[in-house]
Amino acid sequence: MTPPTTIELVGTILFAIAVLHTFMTRQFERLAHLQPGHAGLWHLLGEVEVVFGFWSFVFIAFYAITAGTDAPTHYLEGLDFTEPMFIFVIMVIAGSKPILQLAAAMVRGIARLIPAPRPVAFYFVALSLTPLLGSFITEPAAMTLAALMLRDHVFAKEISNRLRYLTLGVLFVNVSIGGTLTPYAAPPVLMVAGKWGWDIAFMLSTIGWKAAAATVANALIATLLFQAELRRLPPTAVAKQEAPFVIIALHVAFLAGVVVFAHHPVVFMGIFLFFLGVAQAYPRYQDRLILREGLLVGFFLMGLVILGTQQRWWLQPALSGMDTVVLYFGATALTAITDNAALTYLGSLVEGIDDAFKYALVTGAVTGGGLTVIANAPNPAGFAILRGSFPDNAISPVSLFLYALPPTLMAMAAFLFL
Repeated sequence: MTPPTTIELVGTILFAIAVLHTFMTRQFERLAHLQPGHAGLWHLLGEVEVVFGFWSFVFIAFYAITAGTDAPTHYLEGLDFTEPMFIFVIMVIAGSKPILQLAAAMVRGIARLIPAPRPVAFYFVALSLTPLLGSFITEPAAMTLAALMLRDHVFAKEISNRLRYLTLGVLFVNVSIGGTLTPYAAPPVLMVAGKWGWDIAFMLSTIGWKAAAATVANALIATLLFQAELRRLPPTAVAKQEAPFVIIALHVAFLAGVVVFAHHPVVFMGIFLFFLGVAQAYPRYQDRLILREGLLVGFFLMGLVILGTQQRWWLQPALSGMDTVVLYFGATALTAITDNAALTYLGSLVEGIDDAFKYALVTGAVTGGGLTVIANAPNPAGFAILRGSFPDNAISPVSLFLYALPPTLMAMAAFLFL
């Protein structure tokens, strides 16, 4: 392993601090109550979505002080911020009222075919079908749709904390593995699919069907465990002012356009600006656009890109030194503290690897994608949407990890033994 430079070492230290910070956001919220004179600062540091953006600014400031302003400027210009921009845009469009209206109607229609009480069937379909839909409309869009539907139909009701956390854990895991039916929807698969020649046929036959089995099993187990509580949920009121077919079709076109041009920010940002104009022109068919939540998620992911890139000096040698079994479990564990797309990208740079290494790396990366908020790029989107439904508007990272473990083990069983 090549010794790290000073900048890489500082980047790694700040990355570790940021990871620890994500587990301490509740303490900052408590400080806001204890020290009202500085409540604004403590509330800011108590926002999980702010954590990596904040520490990335500290990193850039250190870089500028020690090396001058040109070096960090060139560093930032050499990074690719397409993913944070894309997730911001797809969150806002997928979270618009016409898209949600269409998605909820599809879920309700499929739920009617299941011989179970309506709230139970809706919950099962939302937790199983919607994450699998992420293989086609991208994982961030699936996360946004599922989180918003679950928020309105489940989290907004009087439910137990156990149901809240298990639902969140299953959602995060299912979205992470549910995007693997195609080679373009899950960020960790997208990073390697082109280089390794993985097409849709390969993904479906090698990884996708196993992921689908685990996704359905996770949703079914969660539904059966809490069916008594789900049965008691009151019906959700249907929106009085529903969007007409033409408006829904236009929004679907916006969503499809952004998905098709997901790697071309100049194009999808133009589509997004057009979407904002249409939303402004027909306000009666819109609820509040989730611009704030989307911007916070984009800020979080921007910081993850800036600090995560500095981890290459130790991550790549660590991955190259593992055999396939150790690699699978190592990738699952490392994903919890790093972005899984960055993990697979670094693994793809290792030369002379075989098919077993590739399979272990990618399946391990998506398996661990639900354990923490930083493990998978769409997780901050679900976190931002659902956080307000938890006590004190805060989600415990420790509780999320513990409740995400069972569905993670189910994913492990599917990828290792099926």
